[in-house]
Amino acid sequence: MNTTTRRPVLELDGLSVDFGDARVVDGVGLSIAPGECVALVGESGSGKSVTARSLLGMAGDGARVRADVLRIDGRDLRGATERDWRTVRGRTAGLVLQDALVALDPLRPVGREVEDALRIHDRMPRAERRARAGEVLDAVGMPDPATAARRRSGELSGGLRQRALIASALALDPPLLIADEPTTALDATVQARVLDLLAAIRDRGTGLLLISHDLAVVSRLADRVLVMREGRVLEQGATAAVLGAPSDPYTRQLIAAVPADVPRGVALSGPGPKPASDPTEPRSSAVPTGPTKPARGSSVVGAAPSDDHRGAALSAAPLLVVDRVGKSFTLPGRVRFAAVDDVSLVVSRGETVGLVGESGSGKTTLARLVLALTSPDTGTITFDGEPWSALDERARRPRRRRVGAIYQDALSSFDPRWTVGRILADADAEAPSDADQYGVAASPTADRTAVRTGRARRIAELLDRVGLTSGVAHREPLTLSGGQRQRVAIARAIAARPDLLVCDEPVSALDVTIQAQILDLLDELQREQGLAMLFISHDLGVVGHMADRVAVMRAGTIVEQGPADRVLVAPEHPYTARLLADAPRLAH
Repeated sequence: MNTTTRRPVLELDGLSVDFGDARVVDGVGLSIAPGECVALVGESGSGKSVTARSLLGMAGDGARVRADVLRIDGRDLRGATERDWRTVRGRTAGLVLQDALVALDPLRPVGREVEDALRIHDRMPRAERRARAGEVLDAVGMPDPATAARRRSGELSGGLRQRALIASALALDPPLLIADEPTTALDATVQARVLDLLAAIRDRGTGLLLISHDLAVVSRLADRVLVMREGRVLEQGATAAVLGAPSDPYTRQLIAAVPADVPRGVALSGPGPKPASDPTEPRSSAVPTGPTKPARGSSVVGAAPSDDHRGAALSAAPLLVVDRVGKSFTLPGRVRFAAVDDVSLVVSRGETVGLVGESGSGKTTLARLVLALTSPDTGTITFDGEPWSALDERARRPRRRRVGAIYQDALSSFDPRWTVGRILADADAEAPSDADQYGVAASPTADRTAVRTGRARRIAELLDRVGLTSGVAHREPLTLSGGQRQRVAIARAIAARPDLLVCDEPVSALDVTIQAQILDLLDELQREQGLAMLFISHDLGVVGHMADRVAVMRAGTIVEQGPADRVLVAPEHPYTARLLADAPRLAH
């Protein structure tokens, strides 16, 4: 921490925010000194982002915001008008959001985005604005800033887009920077570069308010931490004290849910309680009173009951075999780009193979090849000993139910017009002997009422299996929380009784406790049903907890693969070692 004796850049006390009759922030207070980073952590819906946005007059339509003290750089902002707030945003406080692709205008070069702050708040000539934009882009580590300034956000990688967004927030050198989940969904290497940049900004004397559900990121960057739940601060103090020896049960639960260094088969979210009284909430939503798993690095007593099953499964014949597969695409200028190059991979029954690598390394393209959503240019993919990639779609269609998929953004994978029940019914129709499973004869004269009753029963069973009540079947996906939607996505994936699940970043957008519940659910389903999983993630802690074996991709090729406890502990390839070095870890 590089604080000085100057007054705090942010002084806040007694902040309350109401939407109608609901109080979403209740009595929050904090201060940030120059050169200090303070983090707000907590689950989705805890009030973190509403607190941060209230500091910029952006709490949202219909919000009633009150505070006993609200000063930024000494300026009293209680009762500020919209015109007042416009003078604060950018000049006094900058804002960096999670999704730079959405935050940046896709039709304008990023240089213009940076210049906008200067144009709005400063009357400097255009040539000076352009020069200043180049300086700021260079300061945030943008390679070849003059060229980057002419590119649109869609032409930049995720890490470079995030740097452009940070540059825009820093154009006027504000004393306070608010970063709301600035590294979520970034791979370990890009995340490390962005965190280094934020640390450098803090060390230059800028006050930093960090909102994050990633406790490893908070551990690396923050000087102090405030833990929020249901709009209130439950615990606060120096980062090392709060994360190393938490006093509140909820903070202990958050820390216990972090998957890094937790042995395979050990539950992250604790024992499942009775069903919640609210039929829209997962049955496992209660908060345990303390840690529910062994300490990190300890031996596992009474390990997962599936250990014998898993050992037998891993010695069985391979279920999925990817043999020297390649896939290229033509870029503008007729340049061929090899997204996947001579890749070989095997997944056995009951096994989880983790696939890791930077953005653009080819992980998702490989997943699409495995799902037969695209065809390889070279090599073959076989499934259960029979051709898979070589089949035409008509021949492959009857076997598709045996391969399920879970995506990062569940909402975009659903038809928003369908109810959850219809989504699951549509997926369940792919299961074998569809009529028989509902207890009806498979004939054209089957009783339609009995079929409907059986289908409703099956949907209720699927929802129960993923920790949701039957009432969710009547809801539309847009009305569900992120964790609920991901549970529905899992229910859809298992409805057809697949043998293999392809999980492409299934938990990267979830907060740590919901992530823990989803990972526990996937592990439980694998133990019970003998599922094989290809688990794609940029989070090495998640992969280390879930995977039996790990494959590391770089520039379309697999540079290293082997048992997870070897690859992630004693890597042989320098690239794997760099990924591990870049990954933030929760300090203890």
